[in-house]
Amino acid sequence: MRLLPSGDRALLVELDDLDEVLGYYTALTADPPADVVDVVPAARTVLVTTSGSLDVLSRALRAVTPIAGAQTSGDLIEIPVVYDGEDLPDVAQLLGCTAAEVVARHTGDEWTVAFCGFAPGFGYLTSAGSWDIPRRESPRTKVPTGAVALAGEFSGVYPRESPGGWQLIGRTSVRIFDSSREPAALFHPGRRVRFVDAGRG
Repeated sequence: MRLLPSGDRALLVELDDLDEVLGYYTALTADPPADVVDVVPAARTVLVTTSGSLDVLSRALRAVTPIAGAQTSGDLIEIPVVYDGEDLPDVAQLLGCTAAEVVARHTGDEWTVAFCGFAPGFGYLTSAGSWDIPRRESPRTKVPTGAVALAGEFSGVYPRESPGGWQLIGRTSVRIFDSSREPAALFHPGRRVRFVDAGRG
């Protein structure tokens, strides 16, 4: 673990891998140090903002012990998906299997929201499965709201129409981000997600 200053009110905690990030984030948010204002996980880091002293925060952060198995400890939600994405045949070819087998793998894995970013409500979901899907060579200028996609080791759901280069495998009618809802974002770090095949609608 390495601590780096980020301005005069935050420290960036560098960790070895995503599993350690999830374990560290879970431990930190379960018992946050005094004066902590915000905790933001990413792929290999956790940014911690404080209203107090950075020296005090530094000592507190060094004392945090990541929780093993944090990836399977959050609350679970199910997301129904119609698997008719434009890139589903390409993903099947990349994996050397059929489209039906891609669906079976995607729904068979339990996913965890590792961190959020890119757009409000967009969660980067990871699983214990072996996924390594390259982004599209040419990103789309418009990806529809609710598109379910894969890129690298992650799966995600586009919370609104936006450009994007992930491989689209399906769609959901679940509103991942709704500013009129509390909380607005359905995905938050640590939440477990299971995708359910909803058939063609």
